[in-house]
Amino acid sequence: MNASVRRWKTTTGTLLRTATLALLATSAVAGLAPGPALAADGDVAWTVRTASNSYGAARSSYSYNVNPGGVVEDEMVVANRGKAPLKLSVYAADGFTTEAGQLDLFPRDKTSTAIGAWARAGTGSVAIQPGKTAQVPFRISVPENATPGDYVGGILTSLTQAEQAEGINVDRRLGIRITLRVGGELKPSLAIDDLHVTYAGTFNPFSKGDATVTYTIRNTGNAALAGKQAVSVSGPFGSLRVRAGGISAPPELLPGESWKVTVPVHGVAPTARLAATATLTPLLTDASGSITPLKPVQVTAHGWALPWMLVLVLVVLIAVLVGALLYRRRNRVARRAREDARVRDAVEQALRGQEA
Repeated sequence: MNASVRRWKTTTGTLLRTATLALLATSAVAGLAPGPALAADGDVAWTVRTASNSYGAARSSYSYNVNPGGVVEDEMVVANRGKAPLKLSVYAADGFTTEAGQLDLFPRDKTSTAIGAWARAGTGSVAIQPGKTAQVPFRISVPENATPGDYVGGILTSLTQAEQAEGINVDRRLGIRITLRVGGELKPSLAIDDLHVTYAGTFNPFSKGDATVTYTIRNTGNAALAGKQAVSVSGPFGSLRVRAGGISAPPELLPGESWKVTVPVHGVAPTARLAATATLTPLLTDASGSITPLKPVQVTAHGWALPWMLVLVLVVLIAVLVGALLYRRRNRVARRAREDARVRDAVEQALRGQEA
């Protein structure tokens, strides 16, 4: 497992900094590879790996299928690769997908409700001498009323040390992913919510511009799902369709999780009214690692794509035309008024001449 680092700080009392030096060995998580997890920082070094037993040997993570009310017992092997004795805390935590699309585990002070609550290590801490290893048993007790579906968490070892130079405590965590599927009806489902399309044209009223399509993917089922996306933008009646390229795949989402997506679409003609279509194909991975595509989900939304410079030119031309018409009308009225005044003056002069 490759090492990854994450830190948390509090601003009240003594500062606490937590470094997750390695987390959740599994090929399904971006940036993490199979193999033992190694934490090394100064004089601290230890590894964790799965035990070889009836569940398998050289496993990269823990994976189980259990019915509600079932129990799983397994072990984690912890090795001290450093030069000093280690005393490590051992605990379990629920997993979640970060904003960067990585799988992470809850910090110890956050309450877990699934694997982190169901899994219990045989000991809350383990002491290991340099060059030695320790077997840490743990037990997962699935409640009778557990909802069927997929759950992800991890079993963790933790070492808290004080850094005198910075005046803070550093919590280093090292753990292995646990994937659990609770038996029952599996209902894998992804949804697309809040689909919007906006358009940005150019100063050239006859050139093409860029559209931006945004939406949220939600895992509305009870199975962990990845997905394959496709986005297109078209004019009225499907004309001048443009397909977006290079769309990044969303991470595997756990039940109840969501992922915001922003897709730029270049070379879109300003056809006044745009139709943006997002198509999402859920991908379900089974226990053997096989991936099955499910029925695609497709959603369409509309937005305006006006050639604003052309609209502005038309508005100016219309304004000039209307102004010219009003000017001509005003002049015509003025000429008629002058003619009426001239006729009136002539009549008055003629009448005065007759009186004289």
